Amino acid sequence: MKPSKQKLAGAENSTVFVLQGGGALGAYQAGACEALAADARQPGWVAGISIGAINAALIAGNPPDKRIERLRAFWELVSSGLPSLPWTLPTDLMRTWSNEWSAGWGVAFGLPGFFSPRAGAFGWPGAQANPSYYDTAPLRATLLELVDFGLLNDGPTRLSVGAVDVQSGNFAYFDNRRSRLGPEHIMASAALAPGFPAVEIQGRWYWDGGIVSNTPLSHVVEHLAGEHATIFQVDLFNARGELPRTMAQIAEREKDIRFSSRTRMVTDMLRERQEMHRRIRELAAMLPAARRADPEVQRMLADTTDTAITLVHLIHRRKACETQTKDYEFSRTSMLEHWQAGHGDMAHSLRALAAAPADTEPGAFRVFDYTPRSTQGASR
Repeated sequence: MKPSKQKLAGAENSTVFVLQGGGALGAYQAGACEALAADARQPGWVAGISIGAINAALIAGNPPDKRIERLRAFWELVSSGLPSLPWTLPTDLMRTWSNEWSAGWGVAFGLPGFFSPRAGAFGWPGAQANPSYYDTAPLRATLLELVDFGLLNDGPTRLSVGAVDVQSGNFAYFDNRRSRLGPEHIMASAALAPGFPAVEIQGRWYWDGGIVSNTPLSHVVEHLAGEHATIFQVDLFNARGELPRTMAQIAEREKDIRFSSRTRMVTDMLRERQEMHRRIRELAAMLPAARRADPEVQRMLADTTDTAITLVHLIHRRKACETQTKDYEFSRTSMLEHWQAGHGDMAHSLRALAAAPADTEPGAFRVFDYTPRSTQGASR
């Protein structure tokens, strides 16, 4: 399924939620969504990959007054295999041990409503029809329970989820403005091999989109229409980090770099493209009127008309107790911490954005990259 080049105008383009993959860290996105809703903003378009696709489906497949309730239901379900810690562990090292134990429990026994181990999968030597370590049938049942796919397909919110064609290696976006989506499309976007099995859709087999790109930002920007859009990009892996000093830190840092998908680089490329378009339009304005009216010149100029974009970048930042297991450590305690962090970072970003001067320049590309360590935020 190839992505459409059609640009759809309307309210769906005014506020866009872009959700990266990151497993257990996805509770950060749910908290950010809660803060966005509290600010009386509802996204008209939600695009996600992997756990971001699951969160996106829960948003698009429920009315605004039910979205946070359904997001919370999902995250409480998948984190219910282990109870919350009844006390605060005194050191980061002890908390790290607790997190590692929780991650190991999920690996061994699966997660309620998400996945369960396949008998013999870890030691089976021969070929299988669709091999994987886990069965994701529980996720299908959860999606059917918590997502109204009729509303998802016919409602006002646009939904795009990314996956990878296993045989061609090509990236694909499933979009409810092009075709009807079901639970299999969401599961395909979250089918991270070899843990989860490939998902068949219309005779093709798909894996997790994060294998190729863990952010759908480029897809969104390429298909925007209208005069202005505010994009909230919620990333779960931080591309920036310290030099590792242990083997465990190396594993975590490598994962951060791999799944951050160089989002800042993508952002810079998109901004530079819009700046180039602006300069082309300025150059065309210097042409004589007759030359500027030439149909071929007008055709080329039509491709340089861009939506003005305000990109608000939120990034989950690791805690001292987190390790390379952070994306599959689904304890209730960690889930609540991630949710709170996302809520706090989004609330801070919204306050800083409201205080920033408006930019009325057509086709402008503004980036706000806020961190919890700054009370003012940074625009670049």
